[in-house]
Amino acid sequence: MTAPDLQADHMKLEDTRVTRRYFDKFAKITSHLTKVAATMEAEGRFDRKEIEVMARYLVGLNWTFTALAHKYHFAGRFAHSGKLTFDRHESGFPVYQELLEMANDAQQADRHLNTQPSVGDLKDQMVRVILSEQQIPTKLQYALSQRLYYEELSRGDQFWARNDPQCLWLGNQGDRRRFLVHWAVYDSQVNLPTIYLMELEDTGRVGLPKDQHRWPEAQAHLMAQSLAHLKLLTIAKGFDEDFDDLHPTRLRRFHIGPMYSNAFTRQSGPLRDVLRDANAPAGEDWALVWTEEELLSDRVENVKSGWFGSVERQIFALDPFEGGGAETGASRMERSLIMPERPYQALAERNPAGFRDVRKFVVSDTGRVLSYR
Repeated sequence: MTAPDLQADHMKLEDTRVTRRYFDKFAKITSHLTKVAATMEAEGRFDRKEIEVMARYLVGLNWTFTALAHKYHFAGRFAHSGKLTFDRHESGFPVYQELLEMANDAQQADRHLNTQPSVGDLKDQMVRVILSEQQIPTKLQYALSQRLYYEELSRGDQFWARNDPQCLWLGNQGDRRRFLVHWAVYDSQVNLPTIYLMELEDTGRVGLPKDQHRWPEAQAHLMAQSLAHLKLLTIAKGFDEDFDDLHPTRLRRFHIGPMYSNAFTRQSGPLRDVLRDANAPAGEDWALVWTEEELLSDRVENVKSGWFGSVERQIFALDPFEGGGAETGASRMERSLIMPERPYQALAERNPAGFRDVRKFVVSDTGRVLSYR
């Protein structure tokens, strides 16, 4: 059997104007995400610490697109400017390789900045070329875009291909410390940003983030299991079994995307017709899927360990409406759609069966977010 060609749906943006429209679209989308997350907080779906964590990743995603927009600002107009590759089928986001290259560039950002003219110097040179030679200073414009790219990377805090686990103390419950562990990846299989939140109880002698042995091992374990095709149940059970004194009680995973747009992606089914009927202006012809999976511990069992000992093992609650949760491997899964008003109106008019129970967040440039079922 022939393996599927994962690059068959990858596309390079060859034209400068098209590239800039793509990044303008994502600039709007990522700016809306933090407002949607704030709406979820107001509804009680996030507490203050969780929303701060989510906001950090979503703002980082915005900065990632800002950096890439500088990098490819002159795609198609300058021979060495490069071209963005994105996944136009069931993603809409840049391919994983783009984030790997960006991370490599970030490691060398200071070296590039030290050998390049400053922004002010480049602008002065551009003015002189325009006035004295009466030409468009394309090479200088490209140099300026690369300078801005490396300046953006040197600031840091972008959403990277790997965003290693961090640990926040939530308080103590008896003799147990409670932590929120969070991490994120740009999943290479589906080319989408994915965020994880895990609540756990720690019965070790030293608190997890200060434990020089368990914490590096826990970080490595979680990153190795951060794959879109793995069910939350598989991830949580594996962690529970590998660390006898770390007890995961709640695990959530957030998939940011796919992004659908008539201008850039190839979609099938009702969304294709909805976006076509919306006939929305440039920058508003899109819909973004936001998926949340949640796995909760239902109870604890003590199982034998060694000759005389026993350890706790979590028994997780699975969704009773999804064949006992065997299919999803989660206690709950909810999909939401984030979209501007025109696509939402077209969706409401068509009212396709598969979208009636999907949560809809309607966003606008004024910052308003409306929520519909």
